[in-house]
Amino acid sequence: MFPALRFLLSSLRLVPAVVVLAAGVFSVSPRMAAQEPPYFVAYSHHLEEPGNLEIELNSVYATQRGGHDFLAPWAEFEYGAKGWWTTELYLDAQSTFGDSTLFTGFRWENRFRPLLREHWINPLLYVEFEDITGADKTMKEVVGFDGQADHAEPNAVARREHQHEVETKLILSSDFRGWNLSENFIGEKNLGHAPWEFGYAVGASRPLRLAATPQRCHFCRENFVAGAEFYGGLGTSWNFTATGTSHYAAPILAWQLPNGATFTISPGFGLNGNSHRFLLRWRVSYEIGGFGKKIRSLFR
Repeated sequence: MFPALRFLLSSLRLVPAVVVLAAGVFSVSPRMAAQEPPYFVAYSHHLEEPGNLEIELNSVYATQRGGHDFLAPWAEFEYGAKGWWTTELYLDAQSTFGDSTLFTGFRWENRFRPLLREHWINPLLYVEFEDITGADKTMKEVVGFDGQADHAEPNAVARREHQHEVETKLILSSDFRGWNLSENFIGEKNLGHAPWEFGYAVGASRPLRLAATPQRCHFCRENFVAGAEFYGGLGTSWNFTATGTSHYAAPILAWQLPNGATFTISPGFGLNGNSHRFLLRWRVSYEIGGFGKKIRSLFR
């Protein structure tokens, strides 16, 4: 347990350092925009603003049947390359209670929005390359027949498996009267000879108040977004099914501060015996407005 707790405390100590460094180096004047949907697994059609960089520190704690509980943190660096393109780098790790702590790999994600104007349904295309080990436990998605038993394997054994995978998503998202509704269909393929694995994620969210108050405040209702997401596996190209797979339901609450930092928490609950009984996800994020422009100015 103690390595896991040390790992968690170390990751939490990085949060103020990241925020202070960003504010000091780049003289951040954060963009105060409407709240984005706070999902952990589902994606909406909202992309990062061009030239902005968002830094996120995430973690998921999971209880484990027939094995040790674990904590899996990851860092995200999300950059708005164009109005229609957002790119993101993930660095994954995990710490299993009573076992060990290790780095598990990286992911490179790209999201493309073919229709820039708002529509009743806004499609997005998602492509991600993963270079991770079998010990990765971040659970950024659930596909195929992924189950809690997969995470019971000792780290020394699981880390020997190297996974080079391509993940794709069709994202359909709508905004209506402050509500966001997002539906994701996921397809993941190991670049070896494994079949395609499929999954889904659905999310709905809304700010607690749409109209902003004229004065600056931290605990105004418009600074909070509440929602929920549901996600799980849909089998493979050899056996497309929702039977024998994992499924989860998770309420979400996000709190955005006026300085650009956002805190998000989401307890998740397994809906069948293939799932972890309980997940707790949390995230601290900070957005640096005009990051690309400020970097370019350093080389002029």
